[in-house]
Amino acid sequence: MKITPVKGTNDYLPAQAELRNYLQKKICETYEQAGFQRIATPIIEDIENLDKSEGGDNLNLIFKVMKRGEKLKKAIASQNPDNIADMGLRYDLTLPLSRYYANNRASLPQPFKVIQMDRVYRAERPQKGRLREFIQCDIDILGSDSSTCEIELIHTTAKALLNIGINNFKVKINDRRILREILLSVGFEEDQLDSVCISFDKLNKIKAEGVEAELTEKGFDKAVIAEFMKLLSNAPFTLDYVKEICKNSEYVDSLAYIIDTSNALADGKYVAEYDMTLVRGQGYYTGTVFEVESLDFNSSIAGGGRYDNLIGKFLKEQIPAVGFSIGFERIYSILMEKESYNTEKQKKVVLIYEENQVADAIRYAEELRKTYKTALYIKPKKLGKFLNKLEEQGFDGFQVFGRDEEVRMFGEQ
Repeated sequence: MKITPVKGTNDYLPAQAELRNYLQKKICETYEQAGFQRIATPIIEDIENLDKSEGGDNLNLIFKVMKRGEKLKKAIASQNPDNIADMGLRYDLTLPLSRYYANNRASLPQPFKVIQMDRVYRAERPQKGRLREFIQCDIDILGSDSSTCEIELIHTTAKALLNIGINNFKVKINDRRILREILLSVGFEEDQLDSVCISFDKLNKIKAEGVEAELTEKGFDKAVIAEFMKLLSNAPFTLDYVKEICKNSEYVDSLAYIIDTSNALADGKYVAEYDMTLVRGQGYYTGTVFEVESLDFNSSIAGGGRYDNLIGKFLKEQIPAVGFSIGFERIYSILMEKESYNTEKQKKVVLIYEENQVADAIRYAEELRKTYKTALYIKPKKLGKFLNKLEEQGFDGFQVFGRDEEVRMFGEQ
């Protein structure tokens, strides 16, 4: 049997797990201080919900769960591969939240300000920065179409990042409605826009030439593609320029208000700016979209947007919603690479005792726990080697019960 985890998943040593727990705790505390409430949803969703969620390329990355017993036999006999699965693992936390809200709306405050911090799964090709099992840290506001929601989410997410030691970043903001009007202005058809946006979202990765090649491969009109490429050559874009080509100035004014207010709240700690090239890959986004870029590591560390139609797929009525998600695994990797994080943790020590001292040792450990996190271990034959291992695992010190008068810190012996 294999001892290594499945590709795209990780085991975490105690010191690594401690940092991960600390980061999640600090992020959640920031969210809770802002009045958001935490919920939990199952990792398994009905396959119909997942398939109809407009999750963009993520729909190709769903881990599907096959039917069981007689249902599986019948599905196989039908020779239709689409019949084999009836459930799947969630690929993000937004679709489960939408179903949760539809199911529990009568019991929830309006608007509902919610926290989700949990594992999600995507059948990615495993590589650096791409895991098959990873954690997302989401806050969402459901039931309000006010742009104050975007401002609150941006401010709270930025505060969470600052609280865990991520300092040098900017918040990029766009509006899908503005982008759609720009795409229509160059000649794309309404029913083509979602597909165009999926390709355009890859601009930073595959550059303009790659976007042009992908749009050509999809069969779009060459003249329209050429007009779009001509427009892209005018980058970077300002909101004043966009206002000239966007018919609905209300969208631009709303976006300007969000950006200006977010910058006022940032107090110079970060910058919020307009980015016409920001799309976000999920098809369910309907309006404002945003992304946090780490300037130290040149990578996205958080993202989100407004998805006013997704809950309506369950309730048959439009429910406005907007959310922001921190890419926890990227944050964790950054802080591990920096090796300069401060977890503000209580010191962790070991009380070593002889087996016949267990009752007295436990009583004494309870006293130590008023000051330290205290683990109990029976004294091993090779104490020095054991202590070295404890230090490697992140313990700060030790005390041998009945021998030492006080805790001895490693490095101070």
